[in-house]
Amino acid sequence: MAADLVLCQLHYMIPEESKHGTFVGRIAQDLGLQISDINSRRPRIVTKDGSDYFQVNLQNGILFVNRVIDREELCPEISICIVQLEVILDKPVQIHHVDVEIEDINDNYPVFPVKDSKIILAESRLPGSLFPLEGAVDADVGTNSITGYELSPNEYFALDVQSYTHESKSVDLILKKPLDREHISIHNLTLLAFDGGKPKLSGTAQLLITVKDVNDNAPVFDQTIYRASLLENAPKETFVIKVNATDLDEGENSQIIYAFNKLVSEQVRSVFDIEESTGIIRAVGVIDFEKKNLYEIKIEAIDKGQYAMTGHCKVLVNILDVNDNPPELTVTSLNVPVSEDSPPGTVVAVISVYDRDLGENGKVNCHISPNVPFKITTTVKEYYSLIVNGPLDHETTTEYSLTITATDEGSPSLSITKSIQIQISDVNDNAPLFQQTSEIIFFKENNPPGSHIYTVSATDSDTSQNSFITYSLTDGSIDGIPISSYISINPENGKLFALLSFDHEQITYLQCQIKATDAGLPSLSSNLNLHIFVEDINDNSPSLLTSFSTTQSTITEMVSRSSTEGQLVTKIKAIDPDSGYNAWISYEFKNLPRNCPFSIRHQTGEIIVIRPILDSDSDQHKLSIEMKDHGDPQMSVTVTLLILLVEPGQKLPMEKKNHKRKDDNVLDANVYLIISICLISSVFLITLIVYTVLKWQKYNQEINALRQNAFCSSITRSWVYSQQRQYKVCVNGVPSKSDLILFTPNYPQSALEDTNSNTGSLESGSAGKVRG
Repeated sequence: MAADLVLCQLHYMIPEESKHGTFVGRIAQDLGLQISDINSRRPRIVTKDGSDYFQVNLQNGILFVNRVIDREELCPEISICIVQLEVILDKPVQIHHVDVEIEDINDNYPVFPVKDSKIILAESRLPGSLFPLEGAVDADVGTNSITGYELSPNEYFALDVQSYTHESKSVDLILKKPLDREHISIHNLTLLAFDGGKPKLSGTAQLLITVKDVNDNAPVFDQTIYRASLLENAPKETFVIKVNATDLDEGENSQIIYAFNKLVSEQVRSVFDIEESTGIIRAVGVIDFEKKNLYEIKIEAIDKGQYAMTGHCKVLVNILDVNDNPPELTVTSLNVPVSEDSPPGTVVAVISVYDRDLGENGKVNCHISPNVPFKITTTVKEYYSLIVNGPLDHETTTEYSLTITATDEGSPSLSITKSIQIQISDVNDNAPLFQQTSEIIFFKENNPPGSHIYTVSATDSDTSQNSFITYSLTDGSIDGIPISSYISINPENGKLFALLSFDHEQITYLQCQIKATDAGLPSLSSNLNLHIFVEDINDNSPSLLTSFSTTQSTITEMVSRSSTEGQLVTKIKAIDPDSGYNAWISYEFKNLPRNCPFSIRHQTGEIIVIRPILDSDSDQHKLSIEMKDHGDPQMSVTVTLLILLVEPGQKLPMEKKNHKRKDDNVLDANVYLIISICLISSVFLITLIVYTVLKWQKYNQEINALRQNAFCSSITRSWVYSQQRQYKVCVNGVPSKSDLILFTPNYPQSALEDTNSNTGSLESGSAGKVRG
């Protein structure tokens, strides 16, 4: 999913202590969003510290207060309190930087650390002397903080308020005229501190001033303000600065000891220490620039007079940053898994990088591990985008492990690493594949209906539903009959089944197309051309063919006694519906009598005279002829041949004539039967012609396809059967020139060798007439 990551700086202001639901701003309108797009873009508020002070109303796009904010708690030491928000939008991903400034309200009174301050002053102090007072503290900022002090009316003392910084004010008590302990020994004054808020708030402290007639010269520092710099993480006992004060008195009244003012907090005392005798200030605690970068320390110089006098100064210690914080790296939005068809530039993750250091120490560069199809680009402040930078392929790599490294520009530089896993999701970009586009299979005829004949298999390199394959038969037909009437396929496992028992004598070859389709969206598919050959088995016995195309068990032939050696007596014709060797018929006499004058040629079935006919030879020879094919197992049939020896010119016996008449009667009866069949066939032929005209175009296309097919199996089948069924009966006694035809179709070299489809075509001739 690509995203436009833009910097859109918005600034809102709300007062602190605003209640839940308080309106902050119309953030959707300010970001240019339509109200209808708010739900789909799903704006989310992200802060660095994970706070939930604000939320976005997804109905109207208004930013509102989710939790009451106490500015003093949220920003205790910052005058301008800003909550930085990152508004992240989806579809596409956008990040907007929004600042919400929390305005201070005057909800805190000025408070003095000590309600009653006791001050001892020597009466010798000169007018104009300054005596530091403990100032009040107000948690508010700006005009709501302390703006001034007032002292109860009196003739001896006044206030001197000095501002060194916008946050620091010193309050001193000024002596207006000399003190007279004998006149007034104690002055009880009220110190008032007030802020600039509306309404104005104030706090008071009591000053109890005691006048002593002792040591009248206070120590004086060389400088009113001392300034020093210190590197953070400085080791303990590191020298910071040395302060120095002098006292004009003599003796113990001029001896000075140094100390922190009692206003110095315990936190400062835990970081710094001062030597009483030398005024040397050393670092004794942990210095951290990120926690505090400026320390303001008030120092006192106290003499050892009977009534000690004190001098005052201020030390400002500026903390210098060092590169001691490694970058902080957070993956704020990770869109996984990533689709393998994601184009370059698609945003995979949004990475937030932050360094607590400043300057060069806080500048961060981000990079990822090499040799991956992703890269890091800069978006807005402190944000990077991880985007697609090359082609993704789920089939090659399903998951990438990326190491993201963030390094700052400090010296020495610091870095942080984070590992993320990016899964690549699959899309349907691979079609199912067969090992080859065409296959040849063979199975034997007379198979049981429903028998398994073959299993096709395709593979898909995709995963899940994109690799789930179903198989189906494409539309096709054999002689106008749909291919689905012959075979079926299991759509789940590709098993091919025969729906009927095939007969090689009827169908020798089928061609079908198998389609493999995956379950992806959209689905992909591929095809397999399947060439199915029905193999012949020896399931038909030879049968005798007579002149009337009917089979008989006894054949009677008449042979003249004057026949010479080699003369053709008759020719036995048999057919076998099988093909190849199963249809190759051989002929031989069975239980042939000794000295028989006849012989049979094994291949042609021709019966010839092998010696002259003798007078002693019987007038009748009854021979058994066995016709056998060459199948396995071998099948045969036996026919009886009755040969009658007659003298030259002798007429047929009466029995033969009667038999002839019977045959003629049968033939006459058949004529009427044939006429009836022709009438019925005419009606069927008219219907068939109409159907043929409608299907002629489709039929021509199928024939052309078969002619162009490399196997030419259907053409072979048609030729073979035409030869098997078109026999010519020769009655003129001339032997046939072609007794057996073995036809072997030549298939392409790439295909499997098919069983030779041979058939026998026998022509019979007779020296006489046929009798049953």
